[in-house]
Amino acid sequence: MGYSGKPLKPWLNIVRPIQYMLREQRLVFLFIGIAIATFVFSAVPHSDHRALITPGSISAGFEPLRQNRHLATGFGINWKTGKIPLSLKPKVQRIVVTGGAGFVGSHLVDRLISRGDSVIVVDNFFTGRKENLAQHFGNPRFELIRHDVVEPILLEVDQIYHLACPASPVHYKHNPVKTIISLTNAFPFFLSFFTNVVGTLNMLGLSKRVGARFLLTSTSEVYGDPLQHPQVETYWGNVNPIVMLLFRTGVRSCYDEGKRTAETLTMDYHRSAGVEVRIARIFNTYGPRMCIDDGRVVSNFVAQALRKEPLTVYGDGKQTRSFQYVSDLVDGLLRLMEGEHVGPFNLGNPGEFTMLELAQVVQETIDTNAKIEFQPNTEDDPHKRKPDITKAKELLGWEPRVSLHEGLPMMVSDFRQRIFGDHEENLA
Repeated sequence: MGYSGKPLKPWLNIVRPIQYMLREQRLVFLFIGIAIATFVFSAVPHSDHRALITPGSISAGFEPLRQNRHLATGFGINWKTGKIPLSLKPKVQRIVVTGGAGFVGSHLVDRLISRGDSVIVVDNFFTGRKENLAQHFGNPRFELIRHDVVEPILLEVDQIYHLACPASPVHYKHNPVKTIISLTNAFPFFLSFFTNVVGTLNMLGLSKRVGARFLLTSTSEVYGDPLQHPQVETYWGNVNPIVMLLFRTGVRSCYDEGKRTAETLTMDYHRSAGVEVRIARIFNTYGPRMCIDDGRVVSNFVAQALRKEPLTVYGDGKQTRSFQYVSDLVDGLLRLMEGEHVGPFNLGNPGEFTMLELAQVVQETIDTNAKIEFQPNTEDDPHKRKPDITKAKELLGWEPRVSLHEGLPMMVSDFRQRIFGDHEENLA
């Protein structure tokens, strides 16, 4: 038989509050407070407040604001209609940038911090570098979290820029840190697909939970080796979907199909869960802070020319690419996130160069005596790649402004400092 305590006496509900008020002179302090309030209100002179509230007095009261309307931070008062915004100060947005320690991500963080936002960078430093963000250490509006997006994370944010994924051939074809499953020598490629799919799924889940707007940085690789030139956003692409497990084909499919799947997941969350999403398809981008030996053609040529090595051209060098400077890309991402259109949008420079023409520009910029060395072409290397940016021009008001001849010297200056700086430290 279970034990049951003594029943409570009904009069205790009345006695206990009285005992509480009588302890520690609480009742005395209550009467003192009432007396002070009575004295204050009786000392204030009575007046007809209705007579004070007139259209003239309201206008006079806002005269200082009218004279200093430009001091408001972007939110002015419409004096003709009399409408006053809820706040004269803009809301400081809390923004997550996954992969924010990388090449593009760090430049995006610079822009967000400079405009006054609070930024949280989430990066596992597989390809990112802390040095890219060193200028923000100590800034109270900047946070850095070492975290892999394939694991869930919970943050309270307004916007999410999802850039986390190995984007260069060297990085998305090789993973020395974690091989999920070892089936064949090709399975390290699974890293890129896994990060694209599971990482995107986790960030979309975060967006849904906290109501944040989500921007996915997809890639021009979704077009594969295109049969349409230039490529518009409605083109379905020409991709080899066979992952290199049993067949010696599709070595780029881990990245191509991973981004395609990420786009599908993004649109599914938008349609079924009402998540606000934006999709950018990024074409070849270059600039300071690129990884020096990441296998991309611009960084390869610049590093080789600075080291007095031959410029490696694969195939006949007639395949074409379009190169945009990183500041143009960041401007496009910001416009896309703040705009009202989902996308996808091509973000790239429609200026088209063959690999031989690019090599010649590098020679002119760094070393006119640099030699060119031809090697066999890589598998599934696209023959042509050029964005049609009509949609971005019309709906985002965006187009690139920095030409290759203007942007390349800025990248060369950064590479020269890093290559020869590292060399001097090794000698020491």
